[in-house]
Amino acid sequence: MKTLEDLVVLRRLLVRDIRVSARSVRCVYTVEDRTGNRDDANLIYTYSRPRFRVDDPRDLNLASMMLAQVALNYGLFCEEIVFDGDFDDTDRQFLDGMMENTSREILTNKLLVENKFLIPGWEEIAVEPRERYTAAKLVFPRDPVHRVPDPPGAGKFNPDKYVILSSGGKDSLLTYGLIREMGEALPVFINESGRHWYTALNAYRYFLLHDPATEKPWCNSDRLFNFMLRRLPFIRKDYAEIRADDYPIRLWTVAVFVFGVLPVALREGAGNILVGDEYDTTVTGVRAGIRHYHGLYDQSRYFDLALTRYFRRKGWDISQFSVLRSLSELLIMKILLTRYPELQRHQVSCHAALMAGGRVVPCGKCEKCRRIIGMIRALDGDPSVCGYTERQMEAGLRSLETGRVKQLGSDAAHLYHMLLDKGLLAADSATAKTARPHPEIMKLRFDEVRSRPEELPARIRETLLAILSAYADGVVVREKGAWVDTSTAGLIIREKGRRIDEQ
Repeated sequence: MKTLEDLVVLRRLLVRDIRVSARSVRCVYTVEDRTGNRDDANLIYTYSRPRFRVDDPRDLNLASMMLAQVALNYGLFCEEIVFDGDFDDTDRQFLDGMMENTSREILTNKLLVENKFLIPGWEEIAVEPRERYTAAKLVFPRDPVHRVPDPPGAGKFNPDKYVILSSGGKDSLLTYGLIREMGEALPVFINESGRHWYTALNAYRYFLLHDPATEKPWCNSDRLFNFMLRRLPFIRKDYAEIRADDYPIRLWTVAVFVFGVLPVALREGAGNILVGDEYDTTVTGVRAGIRHYHGLYDQSRYFDLALTRYFRRKGWDISQFSVLRSLSELLIMKILLTRYPELQRHQVSCHAALMAGGRVVPCGKCEKCRRIIGMIRALDGDPSVCGYTERQMEAGLRSLETGRVKQLGSDAAHLYHMLLDKGLLAADSATAKTARPHPEIMKLRFDEVRSRPEELPARIRETLLAILSAYADGVVVREKGAWVDTSTAGLIIREKGRRIDEQ
């Protein structure tokens, strides 16, 4: 049986040679193994318009933080990680805290569970609770930088401007549709160098034609992640050929994109960065005595709060949040289908999407595809609108009879209930036996852990809730372990006696 010490397979990881130009930032990641061999790879972000001031120390500091994020996935595996850039004390505290959190997440959700990417002999690791799981010593060779005051008139953030971390998925499409009705939406699509970009391409082309604020930074983080995988001896060499709906090891991914949109928010003076996360992404648990977030920390409201705190400590009046936290996947799908059909037709929720006839189409075979097919059909929609063929739709429904979906148990049970009720699921199938009505799934859900109304800015709260409740079957709050019906007006009244941060 392996131990945590056996995981330390690299001597050093260096993030170095940080360079800034008007439209790009880049650095070199150098990996040194236990035998002294060294390999280099570049990490690059590029932008279609100037976003950086070459001689401004604040932008060297920003670039240093952007380029450091990928490294936070490797604290379990290195003796030392060197961040050779310009960082202040706030940056260093953030990097140390998030690396430790990511180390726990990777340990509990990648290494202490079944993982088809691990080579034989690494399936079992002996662990016990400890204060710190990160093995790497974090080294900052340069003295901490001190925040340079903004010049007069700079640093103004508009609370009605919203940078939206965009893709072709239902969550970001619905977020854009909602914000477009309430403020100034700035959709930013991070174009990865690999095929993951396919999921965003249809939507990006549509946005480019219809919204001049659309922006597409390019980043090669996926190449760097693969570079690092090839240097971890416990990962199978044929990992790229294994079909899976998950990454082999990394769990600090969304931050790579959030920091990628940050230059846009700063230069445009946007007071908000929006991510498209729903109710079921804030989850906690304990495995082997270790508290964790089920591998979803960077999609949880805890992540939003941590990033907002970081932005404020940096002197930026920027809030990060999701307008979808009270919604289930099914309710998100319903609102997108009903209120924004012109956006939904460009939805691609599939990580194995392919090009056909000049348009990206879903594979129709993966877990995500069968889940999307099932939800659209349960809501009386037509999956062919976003690229599914009749054969794929039929196969997707059949696979739902035996295959699970990645949803909370109550959400999945309610989806099966809806499909069964419409005759779209065989009554004697395995999943039909788990079908149960959970009416709260189609309601706005609020509770202290996953969805708190006061974390929505006051300036949009009532309008947003009014739009969402028009498509929901009601509003519920969690009290003493049970769902209690209320209304949007009642919800707001409940919050009047509480401290509300207007962000």
